[in-house]
Amino acid sequence: MMESSILKFGVLRPINPEELELMLAWRNAPSVRANMYTRHEISLAEHLAWWSRIQGRSDQKYFMYEFQGAPLGIVAFTGIDRTNQNSSWAFYASPQAQKGTGSKMEFVALEYAFRNIQLHKLCCEVLAFNTPVIKLHQKFGFKVEGVLREQHMVDEAFVDIYRLGVLASEWAVQREEMLHKLLKLSSL
Repeated sequence: MMESSILKFGVLRPINPEELELMLAWRNAPSVRANMYTRHEISLAEHLAWWSRIQGRSDQKYFMYEFQGAPLGIVAFTGIDRTNQNSSWAFYASPQAQKGTGSKMEFVALEYAFRNIQLHKLCCEVLAFNTPVIKLHQKFGFKVEGVLREQHMVDEAFVDIYRLGVLASEWAVQREEMLHKLLKLSSL
């Protein structure tokens, strides 16, 4: 598979300081906040303090996802454990992003995780009511590894959290199928 085909799906690049307000605007969008652990509207001061705290940490990497020159989302790898070659990840797209952006972001993120960070395993957690994202991860080879029952309070009710994971070997098998699906969709 040629590198140029992968580039068709977008790139991950460092977040420029002048993009921090854009990042915050996306993160504060009601459609994004609704699916996050932290659901309050984040102030600029809170956001900048968080950004300052994570700079220079080797166990976290945050990227701007860019497609055809336009910034469209954020991809994060957290809890990077180089000894055990695993990490958690999360992503969110601009509320204005086109349908299909999440799939492209996920492909690019998995490629980065297994090729660049050289992980053995990538994990994530998803609130149970966010079934579209659970299904999206499963299309990419993630397996449900457990359900943390009534783990998180949302709007005064406890909700389950799905813990999902994918191994590098599973991604290697699923990769070609997802590549062909995305190439077919991008040619329509």
